[in-house]
Amino acid sequence: MPTVKQELPAEIGQALWHNYKDKIKVNEPSFKNGTQWELTSQDWVGYIPLTRQFHFSLQPKVPLISLFGMLEYAYQLKSFHFLKGLMACSSLPEFYEQLAQVLAKRVLGRARQGFYRGYLPQAEELPYLRGRMEISPIHPRPGQVNLYCHYEEQTADIADNQILAWTLYNLARSGWCTERVLPTIRQAYHALHGLVTLTPYQAADCLGRAYHRLNEDYWPLHAMCHFFLEQCGPTLTNGDHAMWPFLVDMHGLYERFVAEWLRQHLPPHLTLKSQERFYLDESGKYYFNIDLVLTDLNTGETRYILDTKYKLPDAGKSADIEQIVAYAVAKNCEQAVLVYPMPLAEPLAVRVGNVSVRSLTFDLTNDLEQAGQNFLWELGVI
Repeated sequence: MPTVKQELPAEIGQALWHNYKDKIKVNEPSFKNGTQWELTSQDWVGYIPLTRQFHFSLQPKVPLISLFGMLEYAYQLKSFHFLKGLMACSSLPEFYEQLAQVLAKRVLGRARQGFYRGYLPQAEELPYLRGRMEISPIHPRPGQVNLYCHYEEQTADIADNQILAWTLYNLARSGWCTERVLPTIRQAYHALHGLVTLTPYQAADCLGRAYHRLNEDYWPLHAMCHFFLEQCGPTLTNGDHAMWPFLVDMHGLYERFVAEWLRQHLPPHLTLKSQERFYLDESGKYYFNIDLVLTDLNTGETRYILDTKYKLPDAGKSADIEQIVAYAVAKNCEQAVLVYPMPLAEPLAVRVGNVSVRSLTFDLTNDLEQAGQNFLWELGVI
């Protein structure tokens, strides 16, 4: 548990607790802690700038190379060969800035090629027929010659491009990018500025989009936008400091990483579904959100229920066992697995009725590819 000398101004400690108490546990100085501030990260990593003088760095428990590898898989960046150099970054801000530069350069490349355009529906009165004319039951005014037409207009002002512009706009204002890359980011933003309307977007808007021959190169661009908007979007503020917070939820990252790694490496007879919603009643009021469900494509049976736990207790907790057994019973599955980032001091192997519950490790302290293969072997699918 890190401690900070009492010289930390009380208003800074209060601001940290008030704005980030779900991300950092804050205990103020008292006789219990030797009159020192106690700050404990709640499994978030990143940076919190409260003022120009006070910035808090939340360091990961895993090696940086593993953190970058998790980010690559979790945000589906792994297959983009131009990201290889990012693995040599020495810090999370450097990774952030390098990835921002990659995005800006790719947008500029698309600008030289020409941004993708789509057709948007329009409706207005015109002095000539365009598209489909609306036949109104109301008689026209005397002397009226305009026709009310419905038509489609080709434009670059569509969501595919607006997402890029909104992300670049926020990157330029975030304070995380230095003058080494800011000119490139601004140039990429201005390439879009005259073509699109600056429209706010959320990280979820980058997912599930339709790609085809004319816009297939937008997929990696939107994947990078998803990363940036998810990390900085929910915590952007208009305070008086120069930088905005940049925070990564390690619980969510670990779950997403394991899901994406498995999706790319499972044997062909198994399919994976993440965050499957299982309804317990017809009204839909009660339901389970199950982390990972592995299904046998040949039989349609649920083979494994997996629940990721980014924590390291000495042994499996009863509440975790109760939860995953309920999931397994709901899915009529006999194999339930709690997945941890490091081996438990007391590995779990119990049986509850027909459900076998055990703990396995997807290790983050060593090579992720080898760790994944070891996990599949211990799971029993290879």
